[in-house]
Amino acid sequence: MTLPIEPAQLLSALGVLAAAGYPLAAFWAGGHALLNARDPRAAWGWIAVCLLFPLAGALLYYLFGINRVRRRARMLLDVPDGPAAGEALAHLPPIPDSLQALARTGDTLTGRPALDGNHVQPLFDGDAAYPAMLAAIDNARETIWLASYIFRNDRTGRQFMRALERAVKRGVEVRVMIDGIGAYYGLTFPIFWLRRRGIKAVRFLPPKLFPPMLHINLRNHRKLLVVDGRTAFTGGINIAEYHRVSEASVRHPVVDVHFRVTGPVVSQLARAFAEDWRMAAWEQLSLPPPPAPEPDGAIARLITDGPDDDLDKLAFMLLAAVGVARRRVRIMTPYFLPSPVLTAALESAALRGVEVVIVLPEKSNLRFVDWATRNMLSPLLVSGVRVLLQPPPFAHSKLFVVDDAYVQVGTANIDPRSLRLNFELAVECYDERLAAIINGRFDAIERRSRPVEREALQRRRLPTRLRDAFFWLFSSYL
Repeated sequence: MTLPIEPAQLLSALGVLAAAGYPLAAFWAGGHALLNARDPRAAWGWIAVCLLFPLAGALLYYLFGINRVRRRARMLLDVPDGPAAGEALAHLPPIPDSLQALARTGDTLTGRPALDGNHVQPLFDGDAAYPAMLAAIDNARETIWLASYIFRNDRTGRQFMRALERAVKRGVEVRVMIDGIGAYYGLTFPIFWLRRRGIKAVRFLPPKLFPPMLHINLRNHRKLLVVDGRTAFTGGINIAEYHRVSEASVRHPVVDVHFRVTGPVVSQLARAFAEDWRMAAWEQLSLPPPPAPEPDGAIARLITDGPDDDLDKLAFMLLAAVGVARRRVRIMTPYFLPSPVLTAALESAALRGVEVVIVLPEKSNLRFVDWATRNMLSPLLVSGVRVLLQPPPFAHSKLFVVDDAYVQVGTANIDPRSLRLNFELAVECYDERLAAIINGRFDAIERRSRPVEREALQRRRLPTRLRDAFFWLFSSYL
């Protein structure tokens, strides 16, 4: 006859199990973080959490700390991305001597060749970008591949949804991908509307419990539209009414810039979408043939960045570009929390006589980021870097120009979230004509912007300085 277990014995047994599990859980989680975290600050943070709260810390690390984003989709696609790095170096298009080292860095780092014969046309704000994108969708005959971080079910979003629905009825293959967190912005849920109308739409890395995928930071921040494999659009513009700056009904407009891309580099953008789509939908798309080079086109290449195999590629390219600058570096970004390495590179460039200008919004939509930024500007100003604050409306633009000959456009901000956690992309262009257009944009904005003075930063009241420094402590996570 089996004797019942007394409550005291049960509690004692549970206590023994907890005592044994306490160090084991802490050892496992802390050891895993030590071996797998790529940033020592992240490793220290998780180890500290696991030591202080072993059971809860280990559970939190299992749910949130393990990077389960691993992909080799590029190996599974049928069409090669282009020549290998060595082959690309041998066939490098003509690039100014001062930028040859930068082009070779891109060859080695990205594994993609720099391709000649491309046109990259800026489209300022949704007022210019949306009509061009909708016209391309309405003229599509074969495929429409659309990715967006935010896709709102507002007036602008419904214009896109109806255009995509018309395309499906014409027999066009339509694929729509929205970020798993961005899909819930505004609580408008367009993905259900799309699916009800026969449009194949998926969320990228939506949060889920089984298997654990609760990373709220690993977001697909890419904005990309590829039509018939021949025309692409990318940049900082989401699909939302607030990008229509000229509309009087928009209460809080957001200034931004998008780009229409044609030429062979579109094939690299199409491949980037196909890799993301395979990861999100488990469907392998057939890549279209690369477009032919266009006359009088420019040299361009895609740079992808993310918390997977592409980690730090964009950060390295930014460092390389600042390092080769001889005359001028211009940066426009909505959020500016550069790594210590990039900060040192900008300071070094200014100290050797390069004009370094950083244009930030006077007031962004994330005030705590503005406060953290103010705490780290003084060393840049001391080194001779000029920082300008652009007046409202909020400028969400991401632009980077070096020596009036190299332009980098895309989706990434200059902050840890973009350069370490998000899936991002940028198109680098060796194109003096595009640089002249972007520099004209900079010139117009600089004339109405306010310079940041070091003396003004030092005159901040003590409570303000303490607040700014406090948020700066968390700059790696903002």
